[in-house]
Amino acid sequence: MSIIYEKSIPNRQGVRLPACDVPVSGSIPKEYRRSNEAELCELSEVDVIRHFTALSRKNYGVDTNFYPLGSCTMKYNPKFTEKLAALDGFASLHPLLPQLRHGGLLTQGALAVCYKLERVLSEICGMDEFTLQPMAGAHGELTAMMLIAAYHNKKGNKKSEVLIPDEAHGTNPSSAAIAGYSVKPVPTNPENGALDVEALKSMVNEKTAALMLTNPNTLGIFNSDIHKIADIVHKVDAQLYYDGANLNAVLGKFRPGDSDFDAIHVNLHKTFATPHGGGGPGAGPVGVKEHLIPFLPISRVVKRDDGTYALNYKYPDSIGYIAPFYGNFSVCLKAYAYILLLGKEGLTEVSENAVLNANYLLHSLKEHYDVPCMRTCMHECVLSAQKQAEKGVRALDVAKALIDRGFHPPTVYFPLIVKEALMIEPTETESKETLDAFVEAMKEIAKLSETDPESLQQSPETTPVSRLDEARAAKMMDLVYTKPE
Repeated sequence: MSIIYEKSIPNRQGVRLPACDVPVSGSIPKEYRRSNEAELCELSEVDVIRHFTALSRKNYGVDTNFYPLGSCTMKYNPKFTEKLAALDGFASLHPLLPQLRHGGLLTQGALAVCYKLERVLSEICGMDEFTLQPMAGAHGELTAMMLIAAYHNKKGNKKSEVLIPDEAHGTNPSSAAIAGYSVKPVPTNPENGALDVEALKSMVNEKTAALMLTNPNTLGIFNSDIHKIADIVHKVDAQLYYDGANLNAVLGKFRPGDSDFDAIHVNLHKTFATPHGGGGPGAGPVGVKEHLIPFLPISRVVKRDDGTYALNYKYPDSIGYIAPFYGNFSVCLKAYAYILLLGKEGLTEVSENAVLNANYLLHSLKEHYDVPCMRTCMHECVLSAQKQAEKGVRALDVAKALIDRGFHPPTVYFPLIVKEALMIEPTETESKETLDAFVEAMKEIAKLSETDPESLQQSPETTPVSRLDEARAAKMMDLVYTKPE
C-alpha cells in the first residue's frame, strides 16, 4: 500500500486555510525559516479519508479478532466503561483543582471513586490497604519493592537479595534491581511446574529481603504450597510479594492476602478490562498488609468525619511521590465500573471461564504440540513447538503462519525455561466458535510442518510486509521519507 505522500497530486486541495492575519515577517530568525514551501501532501478530502480508513482496516485488535497473547491478557473491553470515563465531570476535571475550601466540591466524585476502588481491591485481594498511584504493572512492582525496602530500612534489617522464580515475568528482576537489590533465580520443579520448595529452603537466608511470586505462574500452574513458602520466607523476616499479572485466573477463588502475601500489585488493565493495546495506558495499584501501610506513597485519599474526601500527605515514613495526582485515573474509573457491574458472582465467573477456555485449548492441542507440564492449567496454557522444530519449523514460524490465517500470534519464547514456547491465553471473553477456529489453524500448521515446512517459513504472505531481517531493521532504521526522483 502506498504511503499518502506517494498519492499526492499537485494543486489538489481538500481544505483551504484563511490567509494569515498576524504579521510574520521578521518574527522568526532567518536561519530558522524555510527557503521553499513545505512539501505537504496534496489530496482531496475524500482521498485522505479513504486512505486512512483503508489503513485502519489493517489494524489488529480485540475489537476485530482473537488476541491470544499469553500473560499480556488482551481481552475484549466493554464499551460502557469508555462512556463513563468520558463523562464531563470526570474527563474535564483538572488535576490541580483544590480538595479543600473553594472548588473542593468539584473533586469529590473523583476522590470517592479512588477511595471506594481502594476498598474494593482490598476486599478482592485480601489486603488491608491499597494505593492507586502506580501507572502500570511494572511500576506497581517497583512501588511494592520500594515499600519492602522501606520496611527493612525502618527495622534496620540488613537485606540485600530478592529471590525470583526462573519462570517469572522479566520485569520482576528489573524492579528488584532498581530498588537496590541483587537478584537470585529459584528453579522450577520440572515434575509439577511450580516453584521448587526444597531449592527455596536452601536459598533463603538472613540476606533475603523478599520472594517475588506469580500465582498461577507463567506456565499457567497454580502453586498450592503457598503457606509452606510463606513460612519459609517469613522466618527470616523477608516479605512475600504477589505479582498480580495473572489475578484474572483466581478472582473470587483465591485471595493472596489470605495466603500470607505481604504485598501485591494488580494490573487493572488486564484483570478488570480496560484497554491497553499499543503499550498503554495501564494502572498497577499496590495492596499491602497492615505492617506496610505506613510506607505507602503520598498522597492518600481519606474519608473525613463529615463524609467528604481529601488527600492526606501526613505520613512521615512514606516512600513519597511515585506518580502525579491520581495515577492513571481514567483506567481506575473504568476498572471500578467494571467491578461494580459484575459484582462478586460475575468476577468469579470471569476466572471460571478464563480457566475453562485455557484448558479447552490445552486438551485440543496436546496431541499436536508438546506440553512441557501436562497438568490442569489456569488462565493460560504453554505449549512447545519442539516437535515442529525437528522439521525446521520453529515457534516463530508457527506465530507468523497464524497471521496468514487471521489470528494474532500468541506469546512466543516465553517463559524462558520452555524451549520453543507458545504461551496462549484465550481469556474469558472468547466464544467456543472462536477457539475452535484457532485450534483448527494450529492443527493445520502442525500438519504442514511435516508435509510442507518451507511454506511456513515464508509466512506471513498476506501482510504488506513479510519476513524482515529483524537485526538489520533495528540497527539500520530508515525513518525519513525520501521523495522518489
